[in-house]
Amino acid sequence: CGSSCGRDRGMNENSTIWEAENSPEGEFTRFSRTLLTLGAVFTIIILVVGVFGNLLTIISLIRCPKVRNIAASFIISLCLADFIFCIFVLPFNAIRFIHGSWRLGELLCKLVPFVQYGSIGVSLLCIAMITVNRYVMIVHHSAYARVYQRHWIVAMILFCWIFSYGMQVPTLLGVWGAFGYDSNLGTCSILKDQYGRSSKTPLFVIAFVIPCLLIVLCYTRIFWVVHQSEMRMKQHASVANAVQNNLRPTTGGRLSVDGNASGQVSDSGTPQQRVIPSTAPQPVRIKNQRDIKARRNEWKITKMVLAIFISFIACYLPITVIKIADKDAAHPEAHVFGYVMLYLSACINPIIYVIMNKQYRQAYKTVLLCRSTAMLTPKTPRTSGGNSEMEGRRIQLQSQSYPGIGSLHGRVTAGIPLTAAASTALQWNYSK
Repeated sequence: CGSSCGRDRGMNENSTIWEAENSPEGEFTRFSRTLLTLGAVFTIIILVVGVFGNLLTIISLIRCPKVRNIAASFIISLCLADFIFCIFVLPFNAIRFIHGSWRLGELLCKLVPFVQYGSIGVSLLCIAMITVNRYVMIVHHSAYARVYQRHWIVAMILFCWIFSYGMQVPTLLGVWGAFGYDSNLGTCSILKDQYGRSSKTPLFVIAFVIPCLLIVLCYTRIFWVVHQSEMRMKQHASVANAVQNNLRPTTGGRLSVDGNASGQVSDSGTPQQRVIPSTAPQPVRIKNQRDIKARRNEWKITKMVLAIFISFIACYLPITVIKIADKDAAHPEAHVFGYVMLYLSACINPIIYVIMNKQYRQAYKTVLLCRSTAMLTPKTPRTSGGNSEMEGRRIQLQSQSYPGIGSLHGRVTAGIPLTAAASTALQWNYSK
């Protein structure tokens, strides 16, 4: 075999030397075989669920028109980052649990943490981008269409990926810190370079702390605006109730109190009442239904993204705290739990989608059962059944969209449409 055999022997010797120099004398050597096996089993389960769930979500959001919106673009990017994490990070960490050490060579010991930290960074930045999207939608609604044009959406998604991976390139090249085997932690991580510099703390602040603060600030502002809107809705509902209590129910029309304007007064001295046919334009009512339903869906997505962020923090925080509080690995089970929770962040989002969003559940079912996606296209509300039926449906949707309207709905009599001013007041207008 000549020179090729010589090269192979040289590579094997170098690999053996690297493994010997970086032989695990860290935390995993103090873990029991049962605990490591348990960690490997959970990692493999998370790997399977994460690959299936994230891939299913990507396909569903692409195929089903009803769930395709601006927020879905960022959710697809988030799922892709989690999918990459499951494919390129979890298998190697499962092997690490099985062997109780890192035995995959120096190159993978550099690439795996690079992909791991990059995917986590993309996930958090995508969550931040979706949060900003919700913030603009609710707080600055008038600017939403101008900000979220197609080219800006693409630029935002590209920024998440380029920034998250790009800021690690100096570490990958060994210019600012270095990726390698940390014998104290028993894993491949960011180490100090030859000059004693490490990028771990700056990267943590830039890629984790700052996006988290941005998300918290956005949601604080969102809930403040919603709270203010609730207060205004209660005031408008009180005014609408006062107006409604002065009207007498009729069939097929609305009442108008008309006295001083026409000069017609009954014998008792009270203004006469005349019935005016209901002429509220039906297309406007249909538009109101669509607007209310759209706002309800947007609010559901907003709450779902908040749940995703909370779950991300809940999964990432344990390993961070454990590494700081138990550097000597005195509690091995806590470390395995921390790793499993970190890996869980890559598969938990599809579960949240299923629990919190009916449209996502329908999209998943459509893809899994190979149904036609036409059933998930938005439908135009029925216009038959008369003005009274349509008006009642509109008020019902309004009461569902905002709980404070429920008390008003119970006192609205069929056949008496609200005035234009009252109807406008009852719509949940985030832009106010």
